[in-house]
Amino acid sequence: MGASDLAAFAALFADETRAAFLLALLDGRAWTAGELARHARVAPSTASEHLGKLVAGGVLAEERQGRHRYVRLTGPGVAHLVEELAARSEPAAPRPARSLRAATAGRAMARGRTCYDHLAGRLGIVVTDAMTARGLLRQDTGFALTDRGLAWFAGLGVTVRPSGRRPVARGCLDRTERRPHLAGLAGAALCSHALDAGWCVRIGTERAVKVTPVGERALQEALGVDPAILR
Repeated sequence: MGASDLAAFAALFADETRAAFLLALLDGRAWTAGELARHARVAPSTASEHLGKLVAGGVLAEERQGRHRYVRLTGPGVAHLVEELAARSEPAAPRPARSLRAATAGRAMARGRTCYDHLAGRLGIVVTDAMTARGLLRQDTGFALTDRGLAWFAGLGVTVRPSGRRPVARGCLDRTERRPHLAGLAGAALCSHALDAGWCVRIGTERAVKVTPVGERALQEALGVDPAILR
């Protein structure tokens, strides 16, 4: 990749409408062009133009079902890049919420959310710290699951094995906590298990998740997490 290629790729992210699309797509779902247009409050024609650029640039993948056009992030690597950029561009002082509803949603997202396919927010950091304290995860030379960590996942009935180019464990800079949480195959497996086992449930219309009473007990038993920290 030359300088002009890098500049062209970076330019895909340097637009407020496209940035709104990418942040919305961090929930891991496929969205229609119309849904993204309404989310970003732009005309359908404007949305279509921006989505075309993101698809052509390899940032989004497009699927068509009947007359509907769906787009999603091309993979966890792009999601990781978007979250990193969001974390590094977050203002030092939070902007005041425009409404009580926005403030409530913001608090829920900061408490716990999904970042593409892994846990983020305070929940993601608490789980990451607890795994590190128990010797399941190492952070001293980058993120790596220990043998004890692999056995811990196996005890949950979750198999974490290398697949493709995605690392088993990696740190992802958390946008609200300003610290890395667990991502990679292990982070995705843990998030999937937490949702399937009822430890967490999705709330609202964005990426927020809430730890259930079942989840509080499970995380306390499995990782020694104080339930009060999760509320």
